[in-house]
Amino acid sequence: MTVTTAPRIRRGALAALCTVAVLTLPACGATGSDGKDPGTKKPGASTSGGSDRPNGKPEPFADLSGPEIVEKSFTAIRAASSLTLHADTKEDTGTVLTDMALNRKGDCAGTMSMNGEGTATVSKLGPTVYMKFDEKMLRAQGKGQPKEETDAVVDMLADRWVKTDAKAPDAKDFVGFCDLDELLGEFENGDSFARKGPLSTVNGQRAITLTETDGTSDYTMYVATEGEPYLLKIVVKGKDAGTMLFTDFDKPVPAKVPADKDIVDLDGIGG
Repeated sequence: MTVTTAPRIRRGALAALCTVAVLTLPACGATGSDGKDPGTKKPGASTSGGSDRPNGKPEPFADLSGPEIVEKSFTAIRAASSLTLHADTKEDTGTVLTDMALNRKGDCAGTMSMNGEGTATVSKLGPTVYMKFDEKMLRAQGKGQPKEETDAVVDMLADRWVKTDAKAPDAKDFVGFCDLDELLGEFENGDSFARKGPLSTVNGQRAITLTETDGTSDYTMYVATEGEPYLLKIVVKGKDAGTMLFTDFDKPVPAKVPADKDIVDLDGIGG
């Protein structure tokens, strides 16, 4: 994978969440205008643009070209056993915000939202997926439907955990999103024309920037210069604009099984 084919947050994952959320209501789509969730911090907002090197320290990756640094960062991130993805991406249907920890066992935990219209919280452990939707999301996805139907869905599901089998059709797309091997499979070494840029920091961690363009979008990558040369952040401007931030490499995924009293067994309801 080159910088110009940076992986995107798949619409299918959020669509699967929405389908579960509204039960018998039609599959959801974006109903908002533009909005980012005002309560969500933009991924990478603390990134600095500074380029000064500490005195007495050699220039990072001085002997490597831009493409060689890209290859080195892809090799490092593919070796990670787990990570957390923070993403703010634009899809055809709006702005998708994602904060998700995932590992190679297929476990994941975090949140997803679209257009600031509520939040879905997810916890997947082994063969079972638990999803919780706030009232704002449920009502947004029920727009255009009879009020009594939407009220019934809200009464049943709002802020309760929906339990379903990871192999269920509605969960299929989302389960793929929880697969770290699938995500990291996008980081394949290939032709790259990345240029080395100035040094910067990402959440306090020193990084080197690399830039590339494909004529419709401009891409900036941030690669750690200390410790493992992990890919820390990707920023896309132009077509498919967005930001992806990678943190918490090799840390445990905080997925948990909710208390029984807070669970709605969707498979049981479906018979």
